[in-house]
Amino acid sequence: MSGEKTSAAVRWRSVKVLYLLTLFFMALTGFGQMPIYNRYYMSDIPGLGWLADFYITRNIHYIGAVILLGLVFYVAFDFILSKRRQAQLSASGWVRAALLTAVIFSGALIVVKNLPYVHFSDGFVIALDLFHLAGVMAFLAANCVCLIAQKKWTAAA
Repeated sequence: MSGEKTSAAVRWRSVKVLYLLTLFFMALTGFGQMPIYNRYYMSDIPGLGWLADFYITRNIHYIGAVILLGLVFYVAFDFILSKRRQAQLSASGWVRAALLTAVIFSGALIVVKNLPYVHFSDGFVIALDLFHLAGVMAFLAANCVCLIAQKKWTAAA
């Protein structure tokens, strides 16, 4: 029994580290879609020139999105299938889950918008981009507040 708890703890620590690294690179490359790294000469720092390349940051962002989706589905199914009787989402967990869902859906629409032969109106594209950016900022802010206040995603049932 002790070995199972140890391996589960190691697995969740690995998931947490991968989640945090993914969020870091998603934020870094997401802001790279705007020309701020080149505009403010951050891409002139040795080793960071790739931040000014739209296509590199977009592809890394897409890879990060795939990893994030994989993590979200893994954690959601694990929670539903094995932990639902032991824990439930806390209030802060519900807020973060709702914000993450908004970010994922708006990001998926942005991916669809980038497909050839798919055309959205200019106003919709601007609103979608602003909604995605606002959702990301709200999600990151909520995570920072929860980190400082030591609020967890789940609470004991």
